[in-house]
Amino acid sequence: MRRMMYPGSFDPVTRGHLDIITRASALCDELIVAVLHNPDKRGAIPVKARVRLLQKACAHLPNVRVVARGGLTVDCAKEFGADCLVRGVRPLGDFETEYSMAQMNRMLGGVETLLMTTSETCAGISSSIVRQIASFGGDIDSLVPEGLAQDIRAALSGREEEEP
Repeated sequence: MRRMMYPGSFDPVTRGHLDIITRASALCDELIVAVLHNPDKRGAIPVKARVRLLQKACAHLPNVRVVARGGLTVDCAKEFGADCLVRGVRPLGDFETEYSMAQMNRMLGGVETLLMTTSETCAGISSSIVRQIASFGGDIDSLVPEGLAQDIRAALSGREEEEP
């Protein structure tokens, strides 16, 4: 069984993320989408809410599983039996960072990384842009997965209730 993992913060999930998830899921038997928690960063959306948003966005993809984890990416990959990481690369700037992380993940855990270029329609979308537009009341519908804009706005404003 070919199992791959797409790690990230997904704070919030965007159409760009879903594009990579959809394309990567076609390349493997199972794709683990791992919402990684970095204790040094305070996310705009709570991790549990990010997981729920991703589950909703990926509901049409039967071979995608969404999980939340902390710690090293390579440890998470080993836990789920993923032998390859997937990372999206946007034009201008992403390559150097992603290349360095790929080298480190291979050195630390023997895990390969597949760098996928973003689709041209998603190249300018980032979570930080979505957060900024939403914070000013702008329309994020075309930037996030279909049907999630209202949920994302609620989560960003703190109106979404966390499960106990």
